Amino acid sequence: MVKVWGLVAILLFVFAGNVLSYDRPATRKNIVIHPSNNDDPTFPEQVHISLVGLDKMRISWITTKSLIMPTVVYGTESGKYEGSANATTTSYHYLLIYQSGQINDAVIGPLKPNTVYYYKCGGPDMTQEFSFKTPPPQFPIKFAVSGDLGTTEWTKSTLEHVSKWDHDVFILPGDLSYANTLQPVWDIFGRMVQPLASQRPWMVTHGNHEVENIPLFHSTPFTAYNSRWRMPYEESGSTSNLYYSFNVFGVHIIMLGSYTDFEPGSDQYQWLENDLKKVDRKTTPWLMAVVHAPWYNTNEAHQGEKESVDMKKSMETLLYKARVDVVFAGHVHAYERFNRVYQDKLDKCGPVYINIGDGGNLEGLATRYENPSPEISLFREANFGHGQLVVENATHAHWVFQRNDDDVLVQRDSVWLTSLLADSSCRI
Repeated sequence: MVKVWGLVAILLFVFAGNVLSYDRPATRKNIVIHPSNNDDPTFPEQVHISLVGLDKMRISWITTKSLIMPTVVYGTESGKYEGSANATTTSYHYLLIYQSGQINDAVIGPLKPNTVYYYKCGGPDMTQEFSFKTPPPQFPIKFAVSGDLGTTEWTKSTLEHVSKWDHDVFILPGDLSYANTLQPVWDIFGRMVQPLASQRPWMVTHGNHEVENIPLFHSTPFTAYNSRWRMPYEESGSTSNLYYSFNVFGVHIIMLGSYTDFEPGSDQYQWLENDLKKVDRKTTPWLMAVVHAPWYNTNEAHQGEKESVDMKKSMETLLYKARVDVVFAGHVHAYERFNRVYQDKLDKCGPVYINIGDGGNLEGLATRYENPSPEISLFREANFGHGQLVVENATHAHWVFQRNDDDVLVQRDSVWLTSLLADSSCRI
C-alpha cells in the first residue's frame, strides 16, 4: 500500500508541474467593442489611470472631438468635486488612413493614500462618473500581474477575474492590444480595459507588438503606445516612456524596455545604473523589475531571441548586484516560475524569475517545453490566467498564479517569497 501511494504521489507531482497535466483551452475570437456614446463627441472613453509619484494620479481618456482645455474634476465624495486639473492633449496619424481621437492626460493630486476618489473626465457637467482607490501607505500591498492581453474572450475572462480581487496596482509586462498596426484595435482594447483600468492604476511596459514599425511606410516605432499609454518616466529621471521606475509603499519597481537600446552605454543602461544607485532599501525593502522578453525560459517558444539573450547579458549583473527580488516577464504565452538564479545557475542571492505572458491573446498558448525540465525551473504550465502578489511586510510576500479554466478561477501555483534584504548573506 505504501508503494502504491508513493507512486500516486510521484504521478501527482509530475502532472502538477508538467504541461501534459492540463487539457488546454483553445483560442477564442477577438471581441469588437464599439463606442458607448456615438452621439456625443465629447464623451470620454478608454479611460485609464496610472501612478505619478507618491501622491498623484494620471487620468487618461479619448474623445472623438478636439476639446479646448479639457479638465478632470475630482473629490472624495460622489458628486462633489473639490479639485480640478487641466489636461494636455495629443493625437496621431498612422499610414495616412487612421486619425486617433484627442488623447487627454491630466495629473491630479496631491491625493490621500488608501482613499476612494470620484472623478469626471471633461468637467462636472459630464454624465459619467468614475472612481478609483489610491494605494495604502503601509503593508500589505497587492499587485495583479498579467501580460500579453489582446482583445479576445480569454482576455475578457482574465480581466473579470482580476476585477474580483481587491488589488492596489495592475502590472502589465508588455503586449497590450495586439493591434499589430491595425489602429482601431487600440480603441477596442481601451474600451475593453476601461472598467478595470479606470479604477486601479495600470503600470505597463512595451512588448514587440507595440513596435508597429513598417519600413518605408511608418518609420516611427511605438507611435500608438507612447501616445496612448504615457507612464511616469520623467519622475524617475528617464528620458523615454519606454523605461521608467515607480514606488508603491515599500516596493520599488523598475519597468525595462526590451525593444529599445539596452547595451552598456545606452541611455537605458545608464538610466538603470543610476536608478539602482538611488534605491533606498530602508524605504523600499522590496526591489522588483518588469521586462517583456524573458531572460529565463524553458519553453520552446522565443528561444534565442536577441531581446532576451543580449539584454540578459547586458543587464543581468546590474540587477543581481542590486539584489532585485523578483523579475516579471511576458512574451511567452505560458506560465513559468524559476528558482533564484544568476547566470543560469541556482543562486540564493539572485532574483526569482516569473514568466506570465498568458493574459488571453489571439495567438494562443505556447504548449511545448524543453524536456527534461532543468532544476532552476520550479513550475511551468501553458494556460491563460493572471498572478496575484501580496507583499505582506518588509520581508515576506505571497505569490499565487490563477489560471482561467473554462472561465472558472483555478489556483495552480503558490509560493512564499522572502526578500533578499532579509538574508544577511545577500546584503550588499
